[in-house]
Amino acid sequence: MKTPRLPRLDDTARLLAEGYRWLPRRSTGGVARARIMGQPAVGLRGPEAVRFFYDERHVRRGGALPEPVRGTLFGKGGVHGLDGEMHRVRKSMFVTLLTDPKAVAALVEQVADAWGEAVPRWTGETVLFDETSRILTRGVCRWAGVPVTDDMVGPLASDLVSLVDGFGSLGRRHWQARRARGRCEDWLAGLVEQVRAGEHLPAAGSPLEVVASHRDAGGDLLSPRVAAVELLNIIRPTVAIAWFTAYAAHALHRWPEHRDRLAGDDPQYLAAFVHEVRRYYPFAPFVGGVAVTDLTWRGEAIRTDSLVLLDLYGQNHDPALWGDPDTFRPERFLEHPVERDELVPQGGGDPSTGHRCPGEMITITLLEALCHRLARLNYEVPDQDLSISLRRFPAHLSSGFVLKLPGRL
Repeated sequence: MKTPRLPRLDDTARLLAEGYRWLPRRSTGGVARARIMGQPAVGLRGPEAVRFFYDERHVRRGGALPEPVRGTLFGKGGVHGLDGEMHRVRKSMFVTLLTDPKAVAALVEQVADAWGEAVPRWTGETVLFDETSRILTRGVCRWAGVPVTDDMVGPLASDLVSLVDGFGSLGRRHWQARRARGRCEDWLAGLVEQVRAGEHLPAAGSPLEVVASHRDAGGDLLSPRVAAVELLNIIRPTVAIAWFTAYAAHALHRWPEHRDRLAGDDPQYLAAFVHEVRRYYPFAPFVGGVAVTDLTWRGEAIRTDSLVLLDLYGQNHDPALWGDPDTFRPERFLEHPVERDELVPQGGGDPSTGHRCPGEMITITLLEALCHRLARLNYEVPDQDLSISLRRFPAHLSSGFVLKLPGRL
């Protein structure tokens, strides 16, 4: 076993400067050593690393999330910070809600209806990212049993986008996200209290009804605030699909040869295109945990309480896995089936028991529906900034993808 080679200098400034490329650049043989905010850290990548990372005998997630991330993206007291039996019981609620095929189909129907309502109203130059975030907000709230009026959709979508957009910043975006989380949690906690008091009756089996009535491992109801956090952990990731939708439009613009096949009736190709969008474009850079004991990975020592980082972006662009990772090529997923621990844009492991996002099926299915509709939509692409900075967390298509429907003033 090799003694850990701990860097003398802290890497936090380099992480912020280099963004998504920071961890892949430091990886040798799938292992990288660093110090983050003074704490020793080791970065891992590859299918074996995914299985190692999501084994609770090796890495715990509870207490590992930095406060700025809990205070913006995930919320405090939510499932992402739990381990063991507490995590399994809380996670079962999400698995029930987010993986049932009938529930997924119902959500897709609501979002498709919202798309159909929105597109006829698009006039002038339309920012696809902004419009899609509102479409997804309207659709997921209808599906979740969360009542929203027409005048609430725009501000709520803006807040939900802020929750995702602010986690990687310590400046203006971060504080916007904190304020947005406060507004959303206050509103949803009040709604949960109304449900429990019998003042609002959501549909049986809806996310609002399930979360409001959920009991944790100890048999207690979630506090209204934690219930609000978990409702946001259903609604927020759905709205985050707006990132992938803008990326899909970017891909269709750069490589228009995919449009006709995507607009057709080939579900295998549609799925392959969606997988390639999720692999090729930047979303989460890495996920982190804490070593629960002294560990060994490929002969490298990992000391107890060290940060363990799973390099998601690096793995999705690893030549050893993909051969030509910097080429956008959906066909790769027709030639080779998707392996659970190879493609990890939303984390890895078993979504039923581990920390992998149980909403991944929803992401894929909704993105298929939106990409199919986008490919069939006749639009023009005005001059705009289509750059994607890998130094920004989370990365974002600069223009949000501006389009214009012919004949619309």
